[in-house]
This record gives sequence, C-alpha cells and structure tokens, in this order.
Amino acid sequence: MEEPLARLVAFEPTTFPVLSVYLNTQPDQHGRTPDAAPYLHREFKALARTWAPNSPERHSFDRDVERIVLYTADKIDPAANGVAIFACWGAQEFFEAIQLTSPVSDNLVYAYNQPHLYHLAHLDEQYPRYAAVLTDTNTARIFVFGLGQVIGAEQVKGKRVHRVKVGGWSQARYQRRVGNAHHEHAKEVIERLAQIVREDKVSHIVLAGDQVIIPLLEEQLPQEMVPMVEVMKLDIHASEQDVLAATLEKLQEEEAKTAAEKVDRLMQHYRARGLAVVGPQETLEALANGQVEELLISGVLEESHPQPEAVQAILAPEIPDAEGGTQSEEPRQASLPDLLVTKAKQTGATVTFIEDAALLESIGGVGAFLRWRA
Repeated sequence: MEEPLARLVAFEPTTFPVLSVYLNTQPDQHGRTPDAAPYLHREFKALARTWAPNSPERHSFDRDVERIVLYTADKIDPAANGVAIFACWGAQEFFEAIQLTSPVSDNLVYAYNQPHLYHLAHLDEQYPRYAAVLTDTNTARIFVFGLGQVIGAEQVKGKRVHRVKVGGWSQARYQRRVGNAHHEHAKEVIERLAQIVREDKVSHIVLAGDQVIIPLLEEQLPQEMVPMVEVMKLDIHASEQDVLAATLEKLQEEEAKTAAEKVDRLMQHYRARGLAVVGPQETLEALANGQVEELLISGVLEESHPQPEAVQAILAPEIPDAEGGTQSEEPRQASLPDLLVTKAKQTGATVTFIEDAALLESIGGVGAFLRWRA
C-alpha cells in the first residue's frame, strides 16, 4: 500500500469533490459477498443533492459515481475482504483503488477536497509490514507480511555438515565444523534479512527458532535492526497462514504493552513543558507548523468525534425533500481525526494509533511528540 498511500498523501486539495469510499467485502458465514450497490446508491443520491445539477462539481461527482459503481460491480477480487476507493474526475480524472485482504469494519463514503486517509492509515498500522524468520541451524524461511497477507516468501539453506571418523580428534574437529556452519548460516540469514528490511521498508521483525540458532542470529543483527526484533516460539514447518496469524498476534500484543509506556512518556514531557502537546486543537496547530515528530491518536477517535466543531467539519442539518429522503446544504466533510492523520502524513510525522481508548481519553484522544517547540 506504500505507493498508492504516497499518491493519496501528495494529492493537492481541490475545489472538486474527492470521493473516499470504504467497503467491507468480507464474505458472510455462507460465503456470500455483501452487495454494496444499495448502500452506494443511497449515499450517492444524498450527496448528489449538495451540488447544483449543471455545476462543474456535480459533473465531476457524477463521473466518479459511474466509475466507482462499475469498479465495485466487476473489478473486486473475490479474495478481498475490503476495498478503499478514491476518485476525483475534476482533478485530472484521479482514481485510486486499493483491495485489501484485511477487513474494513464499516461501509463509509466521504466527500471532501482531498482523500480521507484516517481509516487507511489505521489499517496500515493494525496490519503492518513486517518480516518473520523461522529457522533451525540449517534452513530458514523468511516471510514478508503486510495488510494481513503474504507479500513475499523465500528460503535460505546452509551447508550440511557430514561427520567422518578420522581418529581421536575427530569429535573436536566435527564440533568446530558444526559451530562454524551454524555461524555461517546465521550470518547468511541476517544478511538476507537486512536486505529485505531495506528493500521492503520493513518496520518489525519476528524471529522464531530453537535455542541454538536464535542467539547466533541476535549476534549478527545490525544495531539499527535490534529495536525491531521480537522473539517467539513457532514450528518451523508451520503453514504461511499459521505463521501470519501467530506473528501478527505477537506484534499486536507487544504494541499493546508499549502503548501505555508511550502515552505515559508523552504526559511526562508535556507536564515538564518539554517537546510534547496534548489535545486536538493544540496538536492540529503543531502539525500545521510542521513541529510534530510523532502523532499519538486514539484508534476510535473517528467514531467518537466524527465531525468536531473545532475545524468546522460538521454535517449540515438534514432537510426532508419531496421524495421523502434527506438532503444536506453541504457534502460530508473531513473529520478532525482525518485532518490530523493527513497532515501528519504530509509533514513526514510518524502516526501511532493507540487502541486502548482510555489511555488518551483525558486529553481528547490525541497528542504528539514534537521536533521543536516554538
């Protein structure tokens, strides 16, 4: 998702409506894929009334509706559990669709002057890009996972050491040969892993192996990779899906442990008037100034504060129409959580979602570590 996300972040705000559509395409218990057409019809019908029929904005909107409806009818892979679509015909016919193996929790449609990225960024962190290494002293399996699916897999095989009886000193020589072979195997595995980390921009590493090989792997780790590593037990012959499930659970457990420590450190910095801010408005101002190094935001902030008054991103009152439906004076705009995430991405700040809502509840669900203080 790195390349499409970069294009979405780089999208310049426009006077034309940008449609952001998130759909849950996960099959039900009977294997049937949900029909998104009725939902999209209702949402698009309501939004269409917010622009004059012959305006450039309405024309752009209508073309995007056509493209999105056609895409959802014919182009979604049956294996996808979710899809995110971004479209703006008026901005050089912009169209970006991302199919996901990770599920999208709810169907959502937004119309704003730039893509709505909160949910996409949240999925990207919930299902991060990481490497898993399953190895014994001779063979290693290296996987790269991202967004809940296998991105790549390969094997690294070492040289087997065959024992030959050649006299009284053979045992010692054999053990040295075995030890050298193990070290050489560990070195080869870590060298390949380091290359994968650089090329695939991996953020986490899970090592799984026996008590002989793990210390040898850790000895070979470059210093910059040490903080990325988690160690766990896992059958080296486990299936790809079992490896994915077990390693992702391990990473999520570790993230939950460190979240409380990170929030506590944020509070300490803020109380000492250090490089930290807390609260939605203060954090948004710091992001606008390019001060933020890392944004901490509640994973449920979008649901609890979807249209905060602080940034004028509110839904206009719904007005009954002649057909018994509703219409709005303005299209659905971006929420403060989305503006926070988008601005963080645009300014190169790290975005960390805190899944335990209680940790950030007292400060409005958001805070940030700063690069510098004004």
